[in-house]
Amino acid sequence: MFDAIVIGSGMSGGIAAKELCERGLKTLMIERGRKLVHGESYTDWMQPWEVPNAGLIPENELRQDYPVQSQCYAVSTATKQYWVKDSEHPYSTPKDKPFSWIRGNHLGGRSLMWGRQSYRLGPQDFEANALDGHGSDWPIRYEDLAPWYDHVEKFIGVAGSREGLTQLPDGEFLPPFALNDAELQFKQAVEAKFPGRKVIPGRVANLSKAQPHHEELGRGSCQNRSLCERGCSYGAYHSSLSSSLPAAQRTGNLTIVTDAIVHSIVHDPKTGKATGVRVIDSNTKAGRTYEAKIVFACASTIGTTQILLNSKSEAMPRGLANSSDMVGRNLMDHLIGPSVFGILPKAPDTFYFGRRPTGLYIPRFRNVSEPGAFLRGYGYQGGAMRTGGRGSALAPQLMGAELKARARKLGPWLVYISGFGEMLPNPENRVTLDPNKTDQWGIPLTHIVCEFGENELKLASQMVIDGKAMIEAAGGQVMSANSEAGTPGLAIHEMGTACMGKDPKSSVLNRYNQAHDVPNLFITDGSAMASSGCQNPSLTYMALSARAAHHAAEFLKEGKL
Repeated sequence: MFDAIVIGSGMSGGIAAKELCERGLKTLMIERGRKLVHGESYTDWMQPWEVPNAGLIPENELRQDYPVQSQCYAVSTATKQYWVKDSEHPYSTPKDKPFSWIRGNHLGGRSLMWGRQSYRLGPQDFEANALDGHGSDWPIRYEDLAPWYDHVEKFIGVAGSREGLTQLPDGEFLPPFALNDAELQFKQAVEAKFPGRKVIPGRVANLSKAQPHHEELGRGSCQNRSLCERGCSYGAYHSSLSSSLPAAQRTGNLTIVTDAIVHSIVHDPKTGKATGVRVIDSNTKAGRTYEAKIVFACASTIGTTQILLNSKSEAMPRGLANSSDMVGRNLMDHLIGPSVFGILPKAPDTFYFGRRPTGLYIPRFRNVSEPGAFLRGYGYQGGAMRTGGRGSALAPQLMGAELKARARKLGPWLVYISGFGEMLPNPENRVTLDPNKTDQWGIPLTHIVCEFGENELKLASQMVIDGKAMIEAAGGQVMSANSEAGTPGLAIHEMGTACMGKDPKSSVLNRYNQAHDVPNLFITDGSAMASSGCQNPSLTYMALSARAAHHAAEFLKEGKL
C-alpha cells in the first residue's frame, strides 16, 4: 500500500510526484513506457555527420511507422526513439475530422521533447468562460494559482523579461535570452506603429544562468546549442528526468515502475473512493494491481480520458468520475498554422553567437481591453535569423578562394511569426472509446472527434492580416503567408477532457483538481483545463499539479481522504 500513486511521468506527473514525496508521502509512479536514464539515453552528443541519414527517416518507414508523429518538426533519426510508432499505437478519427495525436511513451514523457515555452495564463483567461458562456466557469482565479506559478518557475528555471502586462503576467525569471539585432529593430518598429503590442524575448524553461538549487540536482546553464529535442546532458532545460524526478528521488519516498500500461483505476462503491490502479505489463501482458490512499492521474489529456472511461463499473457505468458525462468532452488544442515569413532588408549588418533555445514572443493584443469581431485571442512566436553563404551552393562554377569568399558573405535577415490562437470549449469535440477495437493489451482504442469552429477560423484569418502588417511596419518584405489552420493536435497542447468547474453537473473536477465523484482522485494534466488561453499551457499544468499535491497531502493528513 502506497500513500499515493501518480499515473504518468511527464510534465504534470513529475511535478506531482516531487511535491508529494517532499511532503513525506510514499509515492508510486507508474509509466507505460520504457525506462530512460538522464544523459545516457540522449543523442545530444551526436555531431551532424553522426546523425543517421542526415536526420531524414526513409519514406517507407515514415509512411508505415510515423505518419502522424512525423508531422512534428522534432522527429528525426536522432530522436525517433522518443516518439511512438503509430503502427503500434492506433486510434481513430472521422475521415473529415483528423486529429494528430503526437506522443512519446517513456520515462519522462513529452517533458523530454517539449518546446519549453513557459507562459502564465492571465486573469482574463480564468474569467473568460464566465464572461462569454463557453465552457464551465473556472473554480479558481489567477490569484489562486499565482503563488504556485512562482513556486514552479523558481524550481524549473524560466528565462524571461518582466513586461508588466495584465494579459501575460510576469513571473520569477532568470535573465532572458536576448533578442538579436534584427529582432530589436522589429520590436522598435512594431511597438511604435501599434501601441498596445509588445515584442518580447520568448519565455523558456532553459537555464540562462543556473542557480544553486538547480546545480544541486546536477543541472547546468544552457549552452545555446539548440539540440533540446534530443535531450540535454547538461540538464539545462527542465524535464522530469533532469529535474523533478531527481528531486523526488532524493527524498527516498519515490518508487518508479516502467513498462506498465494502466488499464483502469479501481473504485470501491461502498466508500466512493479509488483504492488502486490496475496495470498490464507491456512486455509480458501480465496484470497486477497497486493500492494507494490517493491517485493522481497525469497520463496526458487523451491518455487520462482513456483510463477514466475504461474504469467503468456498475456504480459508474459511464466511466470513473463521469456522472456529469463530461469526461472526454471539450477537447481543445491551440490553433496553429497561420504564419508570415519575410525579409528585413534594412536590418543591421551584424551577426550573433550561438543558437538560442527561444526567439521572440508577441503577447495577445486582441480583445484585451475592448471586444472585437471574435472571442478570445492569439499571440505569436517567431524570430529573425541571418542567412549565410548566400548563393555558394548554387554557384558550381566557383572554386577555391572565390567559393570561400562567397560562403563567408552574409545574406539577408529573415523574419517569421506564427500565430497561436485560443480554441473555445465545445462539448462535441470529444474522446470516446471504440466499442469493438482494442489495442495489443486489450484496452479499447480511443476515438477522437475534434475540429475548429467558426470563431477559430476568424482568428486564423486575422492572424495573417496582423502578421503581414507587423513585418511591413518593420520595413520588411512579406515573402509568403499561410492562412490555413493546422490539423488539431499539431500544437501538442491537447487539453480539457476532464475540466475543472464549480458545478458537478457540468464539470469533472473541483477547485483542487479533485474529482467531484471520487474525493481521493486528482487529475492535474491537460485534462483539467476549463479553457485553453492562447499561451503554451505546460507551466499551468505544473502549477496546478503542485497546488493539487499540496492540498491532497493536507487533506490526507487531516483525515479528509
